[in-house]
Amino acid sequence: MLYAVFMSSALPPFPKSEEPVDTPQLLEVGPAPDEPCLRADAARNRAKLLQAAARLIAEHGVSGVTMEAVASAAQVGKGTVFRRFGDRTGLLMALLDHSDKELQADFLGGPPPLGPGAPPLERLRAFGVAVLYRSAERLDLQLAAQSEPTRRFSHPAFLALRTHVTVLLRQILPDADCELLSLTLMAYLDPALISHLTRQCGMPMERLEAGWTDLVDRVTGAARPA
Repeated sequence: MLYAVFMSSALPPFPKSEEPVDTPQLLEVGPAPDEPCLRADAARNRAKLLQAAARLIAEHGVSGVTMEAVASAAQVGKGTVFRRFGDRTGLLMALLDHSDKELQADFLGGPPPLGPGAPPLERLRAFGVAVLYRSAERLDLQLAAQSEPTRRFSHPAFLALRTHVTVLLRQILPDADCELLSLTLMAYLDPALISHLTRQCGMPMERLEAGWTDLVDRVTGAARPA
């Protein structure tokens, strides 16, 4: 299974990208653009709230995560949770932050084919497979964290993944509108679509994996691998 190659046991430091200097730089996943830099005490409080939310998910599932429940579990006022995360969606997206950092570390500095060292087409194929399986592991949380499209598409986590796809596409198809093509490919990796195909249509992950490879090869004009 390709998936085993893509999961890292520890989060490595973020190395510099090996992409050409004229390509867009990858975004480091972190607080939302409107969230100011945190003081040390505020950062500790944020971590405490996220730990409380993670415990609630482990005990009650994503449905058990409400702003009130997190405040109670962390023994803080409800207003503190709202000030830190804005709303429930902001809280759930923050819970996905570490996974997003782990994935970005893997495609920035992990082993090939996901990381540097493999041809861009192989890296693009591996990227989609990694996202598919990571999404399947955290599908309930990802679905609950999805917000309206304007907010979803401007979030640093989405922009980091889309930028990486754009960079790879520009290396494969330098004359194409790679920014728009990247959105086409990212749409295949949407958690709502993965949920529909696996849970409602009963498709196995192996079929989605093969479908991603086929889509990438058709978009890029590459011959399908043996």
